[in-house]
Amino acid sequence: MVQIPAKALTLSEFLDQIIQKPIPQGEHSAIQTELAPAINLVVKPKQIARAFCELRCSFGERSIVPDISVFRWDRIPRKENGGIANVFSIAPDWTIEILSPDQSQTKVTKNILHCLNYGTQMGWLIDPKEQSVFVYLPDQPTTFYEELRTITYHCRYHHCHCFE
Repeated sequence: MVQIPAKALTLSEFLDQIIQKPIPQGEHSAIQTELAPAINLVVKPKQIARAFCELRCSFGERSIVPDISVFRWDRIPRKENGGIANVFSIAPDWTIEILSPDQSQTKVTKNILHCLNYGTQMGWLIDPKEQSVFVYLPDQPTTFYEELRTITYHCRYHHCHCFE
């Protein structure tokens, strides 16, 4: 078998491949700061799942950094001593993106779809400006909500079995 060595990238080529996430602003930060602990309050004590903020997840030849990644407890990568590993080479079970004012909804949606293609069970795209949430589920039509209570009811009682 002949192996062809990978071509080394120049610094310029490498930098061309990196997409910088916009720095979160007030609304974005407030949602992220409140939502992750709210999720953990429900799922962490019973060791069902855990939410992480700004966690790099590398899978499918890409690395993404969702605003919030939720992993079922038994899928959280661990070190030998049982602590949480630094490297997550798997897709989250639930990915949550909060749209920033200057962020492309298309790019964020592509990240959610990439996750769904690699086993993610649910993706949320929260748009603070429109006060809405798009819910993406595998092999189901995208659903749009304008009230968080409606989203919670929908996920808990109808479609989402991520954390049962």
